[in-house]
Amino acid sequence: MSHQKYNLYHVMCVALAIPFCARASESGFIEDATGTLSARNFYFNRDFSGSKVAQSKSEEWAQGFVLNLKSGYTPGTVGFGVDTIGQWGIKLDSGRGRSNSGLLPVHDGQAADEYSRAGAALKMRVSKTELKVGELQPNLPVLLLSDNRLLPPTYQGASIVTNEIEGLTVQAGRLNTTSLRNEAGDERLQPMIAFTLRPVSADHFTYVGGDYSFNNNRTAVGLWYAGLEDIYNQRFFSFRHSQPLGSWTLGGNLGYFDTQETGRDLAGEVDNRALYGRVSAQHGAHTLSVGHQAMFGQQGFARVYANLSPLANEVTVSTFDAADEKSWQLRYDYDFAGLGIPGLQSMARYTHGGNADVSTLSTGVSGSTWERNLELAYTIQSGKLKNLNVRWRNSSVRSNWRTDIDENRLVFNYAMNLF
Repeated sequence: MSHQKYNLYHVMCVALAIPFCARASESGFIEDATGTLSARNFYFNRDFSGSKVAQSKSEEWAQGFVLNLKSGYTPGTVGFGVDTIGQWGIKLDSGRGRSNSGLLPVHDGQAADEYSRAGAALKMRVSKTELKVGELQPNLPVLLLSDNRLLPPTYQGASIVTNEIEGLTVQAGRLNTTSLRNEAGDERLQPMIAFTLRPVSADHFTYVGGDYSFNNNRTAVGLWYAGLEDIYNQRFFSFRHSQPLGSWTLGGNLGYFDTQETGRDLAGEVDNRALYGRVSAQHGAHTLSVGHQAMFGQQGFARVYANLSPLANEVTVSTFDAADEKSWQLRYDYDFAGLGIPGLQSMARYTHGGNADVSTLSTGVSGSTWERNLELAYTIQSGKLKNLNVRWRNSSVRSNWRTDIDENRLVFNYAMNLF
């Protein structure tokens, strides 16, 4: 396999796990082990033809595989184990002038035929607290896992998760490097502010935070802190609530980010406050939701490059997080189980943003953008292909300051339990 990376860090993790395997027969190390193999077939087509851009289209088709093997723990007050992950992406169709879809690595304008990666993490458990060191896939409000292409990204570092208090989950960690969703090697962490990748990098990303659920898990609050060394620090506050009301279920989700530059200010000034909210109403097979999002400060929203966020109006293509941008969203979901077709679901969404500060682009206008998304998904309910999921999403973006886009994604997902 080309572009394969097995660094000393991962080899050490596997080597250190060998003594634990020797005790497997007297513990849950093997008995509690799990193994899954996931396959994803992804067709991506993004058309820029309505805009004056160097590349008029990005169109690729690829096949991905992810193997996850997770051990149980050795016996005793302190238990030890190891998690391993292997990923392999294969090009099915691409071409010079059609690459850069985010599915495959690109070298000199040409997509790689394949790419792969393997990694491992040692884990230690005491009571309801777990420490992991090695290859990680954290999914945090300050660093959402961006599993929206062929293969998910991974990070290299250490994390700790504790659930000692009922309803309270506390997490902390330090991440040193990342393997991006379309790369095999370790990369330094870079910041992206609004739509712009900054040409600087950090030595590490640290985070600490927690979420507390109560009221029979219908209500949750969160408090988080994160920092990209010498670039920015960020605080996040969240509130979620779900309320049954007769045959209806009402939901609400509020969040607030506060971000400033820190340390050596490698990316320059960072000044952003992001406020968002979403309310929803679900009745039978129908769900209607409305979202609002507002940016304040001198810059747009800051994040680690190529990652997602829980912002209400971060949708398929656009994030609506430029400086001063205000946006709203209307979304409708329908579950066809209401018509006797379980497994079939649909979604329609329209998001509009305005008042974006685009003065640095010298356009002389206030930035305005809208995006429309349509989605149809079906999960096979029985037979040999049970749980095979097929998902099609169509998106259109129109803007007076950014590239117009028409996009289609067709994705087949299938996962099997090996043991």
